[in-house]
Amino acid sequence: MAEAKKMMDDPEFQKQMKKMSESGEFKDQMKKTMDIMKDPKEAAKMEAKFEHMQHVGEKKLKDGAAAAMEEAMSAMGNPEVMQDMAKMMNDPQFKAQLAKMTKDPSFQNYVSAMQDMMKDPSKKEKLEKASAAFKSQL
Repeated sequence: MAEAKKMMDDPEFQKQMKKMSESGEFKDQMKKTMDIMKDPKEAAKMEAKFEHMQHVGEKKLKDGAAAAMEEAMSAMGNPEVMQDMAKMMNDPQFKAQLAKMTKDPSFQNYVSAMQDMMKDPSKKEKLEKASAAFKSQL
């Protein structure tokens, strides 16, 4: 979100948006959109499309997070990776970065993916073994 705010505050970006909003094509599209929104049936169709797109997007984010967690768990099977992780966890700067990252709303996708993985007994066992191996490195 910080990057988006930074982009929105950029004078060059604001200039481009102003130029685009003054174009005839943009004005025509806005008029069409407003006309569609005035028709209850069309507005309902658009809302349904947006809800579907949001649902699909959320599922892709969750699936991507789950795949990343699976990959991380697989990597934890490598003793060298485990040693590197233990070193990183002893680094105060890394701990601070990690704490900051957990407060980021996008991190919740990974938390959710992890919770889903814990529902699968085989994945839960794998995670517990990896966690125990990691703790032994600390």
